[in-house]
Amino acid sequence: MTNVEIGYWMSSEEHSPTDLVRNAVRAEELGFPSAMISDHFHPWLSQQGHSPFVWSVLGAIAHATERLRIGTGVTAPIQRTHPAIVAHASATVAAMMPGRFFLGVGTGERLNEHITGEHWPPPDERRDMLEEAVDVIRKLWTGDRISHRGRYYTVEEAELFTRPEEPPPIVVAGSSNVSAELAARIGDGFVGTAPDPEPITTFEENGGAGKPKFGQVTLCWAEDEEAARRTAHHIWANTGLQGALSTELSRPKDFEAAVANVSPDDIVESVPCGPDPERHVKAILEYVDAGYDHVYLHQIGPDQDGFFRFWEDELRGRLDQRVARVA
Repeated sequence: MTNVEIGYWMSSEEHSPTDLVRNAVRAEELGFPSAMISDHFHPWLSQQGHSPFVWSVLGAIAHATERLRIGTGVTAPIQRTHPAIVAHASATVAAMMPGRFFLGVGTGERLNEHITGEHWPPPDERRDMLEEAVDVIRKLWTGDRISHRGRYYTVEEAELFTRPEEPPPIVVAGSSNVSAELAARIGDGFVGTAPDPEPITTFEENGGAGKPKFGQVTLCWAEDEEAARRTAHHIWANTGLQGALSTELSRPKDFEAAVANVSPDDIVESVPCGPDPERHVKAILEYVDAGYDHVYLHQIGPDQDGFFRFWEDELRGRLDQRVARVA
Protein backbone atom coordinates (compact mmCIF):
# COMPACT_ATOMS: atom_id res chain seq x y z
CA MET A 1 0.00 0.00 0.00
CA THR A 2 1.04 3.61 -0.59
CA ASN A 3 2.43 5.48 2.41
CA VAL A 4 0.33 8.61 2.99
CA GLU A 5 0.11 11.10 5.82
CA ILE A 6 -3.47 12.27 6.38
CA GLY A 7 -3.59 15.70 8.00
CA TYR A 8 -6.16 18.28 9.04
CA TRP A 9 -6.72 21.52 7.11
CA MET A 10 -7.58 24.60 9.16
CA SER A 11 -9.62 27.18 7.26
CA SER A 12 -8.92 30.57 8.84
CA GLU A 13 -11.68 32.05 6.68
CA GLU A 14 -14.35 30.04 8.52
CA HIS A 15 -13.31 30.00 12.17
CA SER A 16 -12.43 32.38 14.96
CA PRO A 17 -8.87 32.30 16.27
CA THR A 18 -10.03 30.64 19.50
CA ASP A 19 -11.86 27.93 17.56
CA LEU A 20 -8.85 27.35 15.32
CA VAL A 21 -6.71 26.67 18.38
CA ARG A 22 -9.36 24.39 19.85
CA ASN A 23 -9.64 22.46 16.58
CA ALA A 24 -5.87 22.05 16.42
CA VAL A 25 -5.86 20.55 19.90
CA ARG A 26 -8.68 18.17 18.99
CA ALA A 27 -6.93 17.14 15.78
CA GLU A 28 -3.82 16.28 17.78
CA GLU A 29 -5.91 14.28 20.29
CA LEU A 30 -7.39 12.24 17.43
CA GLY A 31 -3.97 11.38 16.06
CA PHE A 32 -3.68 13.69 13.09
CA PRO A 33 0.10 14.08 12.77
CA SER A 34 0.01 17.44 11.02
CA ALA A 35 -2.16 20.34 9.93
CA MET A 36 -2.07 23.27 7.55
CA ILE A 37 -3.62 26.67 8.22
CA SER A 38 -4.56 29.28 5.63
CA ASP A 39 -3.04 32.78 5.67
CA HIS A 40 -5.48 35.38 4.33
CA PHE A 41 -6.32 39.00 5.05
CA HIS A 42 -9.91 38.54 3.75
CA PRO A 43 -12.21 35.57 3.44
CA TRP A 44 -13.38 34.88 -0.10
CA LEU A 45 -17.04 35.36 0.89
CA SER A 46 -18.39 37.42 3.76
CA GLN A 47 -20.50 34.48 4.97
CA GLN A 48 -17.28 32.60 5.72
CA GLY A 49 -17.00 35.13 8.49
CA HIS A 50 -13.36 35.26 9.62
CA SER A 51 -9.74 35.86 8.69
CA PRO A 52 -7.51 36.24 11.76
CA PHE A 53 -3.80 37.04 11.65
CA VAL A 54 -2.27 33.64 11.19
CA TRP A 55 0.96 34.29 13.09
CA SER A 56 -0.92 35.10 16.30
CA VAL A 57 -2.97 31.92 15.91
CA LEU A 58 0.17 29.86 15.29
CA GLY A 59 1.73 31.18 18.49
CA ALA A 60 -1.31 30.02 20.44
CA ILE A 61 -1.30 26.61 18.71
CA ALA A 62 2.40 26.22 19.53
CA HIS A 63 1.55 26.65 23.21
CA ALA A 64 -1.61 24.49 23.16
CA THR A 65 -0.21 21.44 21.34
CA GLU A 66 2.72 19.11 21.91
CA ARG A 67 3.11 16.91 18.83
CA LEU A 68 1.10 18.40 15.98
CA ARG A 69 3.21 19.60 13.05
CA ILE A 70 1.73 22.60 11.28
CA GLY A 71 2.44 24.76 8.26
CA THR A 72 0.92 27.76 6.54
CA GLY A 73 -1.22 26.96 3.55
CA VAL A 74 -0.02 29.27 2.19
CA THR A 75 1.73 32.56 2.96
CA ALA A 76 2.41 34.98 0.10
CA PRO A 77 5.65 36.81 1.00
CA ILE A 78 5.50 39.04 -2.06
CA GLN A 79 3.47 42.20 -1.35
CA ARG A 80 1.19 42.40 1.71
CA THR A 81 3.98 41.08 3.93
CA HIS A 82 7.62 41.79 3.15
CA PRO A 83 9.75 38.61 3.08
CA ALA A 84 11.91 39.92 5.92
CA ILE A 85 8.81 40.07 8.13
CA VAL A 86 7.75 36.59 7.01
CA ALA A 87 11.26 35.37 7.88
CA HIS A 88 10.95 36.97 11.32
CA ALA A 89 7.44 35.61 12.03
CA SER A 90 8.18 32.10 10.80
CA ALA A 91 11.48 31.88 12.67
CA THR A 92 9.68 32.81 15.89
CA VAL A 93 6.96 30.20 15.39
CA ALA A 94 9.55 27.56 14.46
CA ALA A 95 11.49 28.39 17.64
CA MET A 96 8.30 27.93 19.68
CA MET A 97 7.57 24.48 18.21
CA PRO A 98 10.95 22.92 17.35
CA GLY A 99 10.71 20.52 14.43
CA ARG A 100 6.94 21.02 14.18
CA PHE A 101 6.58 23.97 11.80
CA PHE A 102 6.93 24.31 8.04
CA LEU A 103 6.41 27.40 5.90
CA GLY A 104 4.10 27.09 2.93
CA VAL A 105 4.46 29.88 0.37
CA GLY A 106 2.81 30.89 -2.87
CA THR A 107 2.24 33.79 -5.25
CA GLY A 108 -0.93 34.95 -3.53
CA GLU A 109 -4.23 36.43 -4.62
CA ARG A 110 -5.32 39.97 -5.29
CA LEU A 111 -8.01 39.49 -2.62
CA ASN A 112 -5.36 39.65 0.11
CA GLU A 113 -2.35 41.34 -1.44
CA HIS A 114 -3.95 44.47 -2.96
CA ILE A 115 -4.62 46.05 0.43
CA THR A 116 -1.29 47.90 0.48
CA GLY A 117 -2.29 49.77 -2.69
CA GLU A 118 0.57 48.44 -4.77
CA HIS A 119 0.29 47.31 -8.37
CA TRP A 120 -0.91 43.70 -8.64
CA PRO A 121 1.65 41.96 -10.87
CA PRO A 122 0.91 39.32 -13.52
CA PRO A 123 1.61 35.65 -12.70
CA ASP A 124 5.11 35.45 -14.20
CA GLU A 125 6.24 38.49 -12.23
CA ARG A 126 4.72 37.11 -9.04
CA ARG A 127 6.69 33.91 -9.51
CA ASP A 128 9.89 35.95 -9.90
CA MET A 129 8.99 37.88 -6.74
CA LEU A 130 8.38 34.65 -4.85
CA GLU A 131 11.75 33.24 -5.89
CA GLU A 132 13.54 36.34 -4.63
CA ALA A 133 11.43 36.38 -1.45
CA VAL A 134 12.33 32.77 -0.61
CA ASP A 135 16.01 33.61 -1.12
CA VAL A 136 15.67 36.51 1.34
CA ILE A 137 13.89 34.33 3.90
CA ARG A 138 16.50 31.57 3.73
CA LYS A 139 19.36 34.07 4.08
CA LEU A 140 17.79 35.64 7.17
CA TRP A 141 17.18 32.24 8.74
CA THR A 142 20.97 31.67 8.79
CA GLY A 143 21.31 34.29 11.52
CA ASP A 144 23.81 36.27 9.47
CA ARG A 145 23.45 40.02 9.17
CA ILE A 146 21.84 40.51 5.78
CA SER A 147 21.73 43.37 3.32
CA HIS A 148 19.89 42.62 0.10
CA ARG A 149 19.16 44.86 -2.85
CA GLY A 150 17.31 42.85 -5.42
CA ARG A 151 14.89 43.51 -8.23
CA TYR A 152 11.88 43.54 -5.91
CA TYR A 153 13.06 43.72 -2.30
CA THR A 154 15.51 45.65 -0.17
CA VAL A 155 16.76 44.48 3.20
CA GLU A 156 19.22 46.62 5.11
CA GLU A 157 21.42 45.34 7.94
CA ALA A 158 18.85 42.81 9.20
CA GLU A 159 19.66 40.01 11.63
CA LEU A 160 17.31 37.51 13.26
CA PHE A 161 18.22 36.82 16.87
CA THR A 162 15.35 34.42 17.64
CA ARG A 163 15.63 31.39 15.40
CA PRO A 164 15.09 27.63 15.59
CA GLU A 165 18.14 25.39 15.76
CA GLU A 166 17.26 24.06 12.31
CA PRO A 167 15.45 26.17 9.71
CA PRO A 168 11.96 24.90 8.84
CA PRO A 169 11.17 23.42 5.43
CA ILE A 170 9.68 25.69 2.78
CA VAL A 171 6.99 24.11 0.63
CA VAL A 172 5.80 25.94 -2.48
CA ALA A 173 2.25 26.01 -3.83
CA GLY A 174 1.26 25.93 -7.46
CA SER A 175 -1.24 24.61 -9.96
CA SER A 176 0.63 24.91 -13.26
CA ASN A 177 3.69 23.16 -14.65
CA VAL A 178 5.61 26.43 -14.46
CA SER A 179 4.81 26.75 -10.76
CA ALA A 180 5.72 23.11 -10.21
CA GLU A 181 9.13 23.71 -11.79
CA LEU A 182 9.65 26.70 -9.50
CA ALA A 183 8.63 24.63 -6.46
CA ALA A 184 11.14 21.95 -7.39
CA ARG A 185 13.90 24.53 -7.76
CA ILE A 186 13.39 26.64 -4.63
CA GLY A 187 11.26 24.50 -2.32
CA ASP A 188 11.48 21.52 -0.02
CA GLY A 189 8.05 20.30 -1.13
CA PHE A 190 5.02 21.03 -3.31
CA VAL A 191 1.48 22.10 -2.36
CA GLY A 192 -1.52 21.61 -4.64
CA THR A 193 -5.30 21.75 -4.38
CA ALA A 194 -6.37 19.53 -7.30
CA PRO A 195 -5.86 15.78 -7.92
CA ASP A 196 -3.95 16.45 -11.11
CA PRO A 197 -0.86 14.26 -11.60
CA GLU A 198 0.75 16.51 -14.23
CA PRO A 199 2.19 19.16 -11.85
CA ILE A 200 3.40 16.35 -9.58
CA THR A 201 5.23 14.72 -12.49
CA THR A 202 6.73 18.08 -13.50
CA PHE A 203 7.80 18.73 -9.90
CA GLU A 204 9.53 15.36 -9.61
CA GLU A 205 11.22 15.55 -13.02
CA ASN A 206 12.72 18.97 -12.24
CA GLY A 207 14.40 18.24 -8.93
CA GLY A 208 11.49 17.42 -6.64
CA ALA A 209 11.89 13.64 -6.58
CA GLY A 210 11.78 12.42 -3.00
CA LYS A 211 10.37 15.69 -1.67
CA PRO A 212 6.91 15.69 -0.06
CA LYS A 213 3.77 16.61 -1.99
CA PHE A 214 0.93 18.22 -0.02
CA GLY A 215 -2.66 18.13 -1.27
CA GLN A 216 -5.84 19.73 0.09
CA VAL A 217 -9.13 17.81 -0.13
CA THR A 218 -12.19 19.96 0.54
CA LEU A 219 -15.23 18.03 1.73
CA CYS A 220 -18.45 18.59 3.63
CA TRP A 221 -19.67 15.93 6.01
CA ALA A 222 -23.14 16.16 7.55
CA GLU A 223 -25.62 13.57 8.77
CA ASP A 224 -27.90 14.60 5.92
CA GLU A 225 -26.63 14.92 2.36
CA GLU A 226 -28.90 17.82 1.48
CA ALA A 227 -27.75 19.72 4.56
CA ALA A 228 -24.13 19.16 3.54
CA ARG A 229 -24.86 20.43 0.03
CA ARG A 230 -26.48 23.57 1.44
CA THR A 231 -23.56 24.21 3.78
CA ALA A 232 -20.96 23.70 1.05
CA HIS A 233 -22.83 25.97 -1.35
CA HIS A 234 -23.48 28.71 1.20
CA ILE A 235 -19.97 28.84 2.68
CA TRP A 236 -17.69 27.59 -0.07
CA ALA A 237 -19.33 28.54 -3.39
CA ASN A 238 -16.02 30.10 -4.45
CA THR A 239 -14.80 26.59 -5.24
CA GLY A 240 -17.09 26.71 -8.27
CA LEU A 241 -15.18 29.57 -9.89
CA GLN A 242 -13.08 28.76 -12.92
CA GLY A 243 -9.94 30.24 -14.44
CA ALA A 244 -8.13 33.26 -13.04
CA LEU A 245 -11.06 34.70 -11.05
CA SER A 246 -9.79 33.26 -7.78
CA THR A 247 -6.51 35.18 -8.06
CA GLU A 248 -7.73 38.37 -9.74
CA LEU A 249 -10.84 39.51 -7.82
CA SER A 250 -10.07 41.99 -5.08
CA ARG A 251 -12.95 42.02 -2.56
CA PRO A 252 -15.25 39.49 -0.89
CA LYS A 253 -18.24 41.26 -2.46
CA ASP A 254 -16.68 40.72 -5.90
CA PHE A 255 -16.50 36.99 -5.17
CA GLU A 256 -20.09 37.08 -3.95
CA ALA A 257 -21.17 38.58 -7.27
CA ALA A 258 -19.08 36.05 -9.19
CA VAL A 259 -20.64 33.04 -7.43
CA ALA A 260 -24.23 34.25 -7.88
CA ASN A 261 -24.75 31.73 -10.66
CA VAL A 262 -22.87 28.87 -8.98
CA SER A 263 -25.40 26.19 -8.02
CA PRO A 264 -25.17 23.45 -5.38
CA ASP A 265 -24.78 20.98 -8.25
CA ASP A 266 -21.70 22.89 -9.41
CA ILE A 267 -20.17 22.54 -5.95
CA VAL A 268 -20.71 18.81 -5.54
CA GLU A 269 -18.84 18.16 -8.76
CA SER A 270 -15.64 18.90 -6.86
CA VAL A 271 -16.68 18.66 -3.19
CA PRO A 272 -17.93 15.36 -1.74
CA CYS A 273 -20.94 16.05 0.46
CA GLY A 274 -22.94 14.05 2.97
CA PRO A 275 -22.62 11.10 5.35
CA ASP A 276 -21.39 8.41 2.93
CA PRO A 277 -17.76 7.71 3.93
CA GLU A 278 -16.96 5.99 0.64
CA ARG A 279 -17.65 9.20 -1.25
CA HIS A 280 -15.04 11.00 0.85
CA VAL A 281 -12.57 8.11 0.65
CA LYS A 282 -12.85 8.20 -3.12
CA ALA A 283 -11.99 11.92 -3.20
CA ILE A 284 -8.99 11.39 -0.92
CA LEU A 285 -7.70 8.47 -2.98
CA GLU A 286 -7.82 10.62 -6.12
CA TYR A 287 -5.09 12.76 -4.55
CA VAL A 288 -3.12 9.69 -3.51
CA ASP A 289 -3.36 8.28 -7.02
CA ALA A 290 -2.20 11.63 -8.43
CA GLY A 291 1.01 11.33 -6.40
CA TYR A 292 0.35 13.28 -3.19
CA ASP A 293 1.87 11.69 -0.09
CA HIS A 294 0.49 14.25 2.39
CA VAL A 295 -3.27 14.83 2.13
CA TYR A 296 -5.06 17.40 4.31
CA LEU A 297 -8.80 17.24 4.95
CA HIS A 298 -10.75 20.51 4.91
CA GLN A 299 -14.23 20.15 6.40
CA ILE A 300 -16.45 23.01 5.25
CA GLY A 301 -18.55 24.74 7.88
CA PRO A 302 -18.80 25.18 11.63
CA ASP A 303 -19.44 21.54 12.58
CA GLN A 304 -15.87 20.47 13.06
CA ASP A 305 -16.84 18.31 16.05
CA GLY A 306 -19.21 16.34 13.82
CA PHE A 307 -16.44 15.90 11.29
CA PHE A 308 -14.03 14.71 13.97
CA ARG A 309 -16.59 12.08 15.06
CA PHE A 310 -17.03 11.04 11.43
CA TRP A 311 -13.25 10.75 11.06
CA GLU A 312 -12.95 8.64 14.19
CA ASP A 313 -15.96 6.38 13.59
CA GLU A 314 -16.17 6.02 9.80
CA LEU A 315 -13.38 7.53 7.76
CA ARG A 316 -10.14 6.60 9.50
CA GLY A 317 -10.73 2.84 9.45
CA ARG A 318 -11.73 2.80 5.80
CA LEU A 319 -8.64 4.76 4.81
CA ASP A 320 -6.46 2.37 6.80
CA GLN A 321 -7.73 -0.43 4.56
CA ARG A 322 -6.65 1.44 1.39
CA VAL A 323 -3.42 3.27 2.30
CA ALA A 324 -0.58 2.89 4.78
CA ARG A 325 -1.39 5.92 6.88
CA VAL A 326 1.74 7.54 8.34
CA ALA A 327 1.46 8.75 11.93
